[in-house]
Amino acid sequence: MEFTPDQIRLIQIFHPFAFERQTAVQSHGTRFVHYTRADSAMNILRTKEVWMRKTSCMDDFMEVEHGLECLLAAYRGKQGNRFKTALEGMFQGICKEIEELFNGWMPYFQTDTYITCFSEHLDVEDTSGRLSMWRAYRETTGVALVMNNGPFLRPSEALKAYTSPVAYLTDKEFEKELGKIACALETNSEFLRGQDRQAIVGYVFNAFKFASLCTKHPGFREEREWRVVYSPKLEKSDRLVRDIQVIGGTPQPIYKIPLQNVPEEGFVGAEIPELVDRIIIGPTQYPVAACEAFEDLLSEAGVDDPASRIFVSDIPLR
Repeated sequence: MEFTPDQIRLIQIFHPFAFERQTAVQSHGTRFVHYTRADSAMNILRTKEVWMRKTSCMDDFMEVEHGLECLLAAYRGKQGNRFKTALEGMFQGICKEIEELFNGWMPYFQTDTYITCFSEHLDVEDTSGRLSMWRAYRETTGVALVMNNGPFLRPSEALKAYTSPVAYLTDKEFEKELGKIACALETNSEFLRGQDRQAIVGYVFNAFKFASLCTKHPGFREEREWRVVYSPKLEKSDRLVRDIQVIGGTPQPIYKIPLQNVPEEGFVGAEIPELVDRIIIGPTQYPVAACEAFEDLLSEAGVDDPASRIFVSDIPLR
């Protein structure tokens, strides 16, 4: 699947932050990293699956609330009025249509959306990882799975799950971002008038959806997080597998992403040998045993010379 020039232009108009971040990540070849417990990393390599959890069951559920509150405040403010005026000037009555659509789906975004989280990985973190992330695993052994960015960023609807960068914004900063979209609407009004009305409704709806789900407080900025988002009631996938698991003592539904290529639909680079660039073992009392275990797991997953992809962090935890 490739975007047409018109689709790229629409993405630039309605998703300027995501377009900028994705362009930067692609141009720099930035990899992604998933910090987790050693047993969870082991499960990913053995089952070739990544779990997605309900937003309502995650530790940072309140950050979803933060995004929604920022969106609602901005939409009712000065830049929101500018945004609505620009849209109404092209398609009369469209704002009410969008509001009714979004308000109807909003409860599902809060309680029936599933996400899995990753971070941008810096080259300087290749052998040691990131101290702030290791601190979350001081009571156990942490592992960082460093992954190539291809399957996250290539346009594909194979899984009906979509990747978005997280924006770290205050309510005032969020309003400025909405102002950028309003400005783009004004600048591109002639182009937008020539588009299908329902397509524009869809672009605005998705912009609001991802803004509410992928905005966090600026205090978390160092995480450099990206999210893979799946809303099964909105768009059902035949490839993601629903299951019930006990996590932290709480039974809950999850969805499993199979790490398998779907080349006929443009989803490639997802299988372990091509996906996993390296594994960094976090600070641990048993680095030799951990290295040996993950070397075997990578070998079982079809990775040649697995030892060359394993590193032990030398960051001292205090």
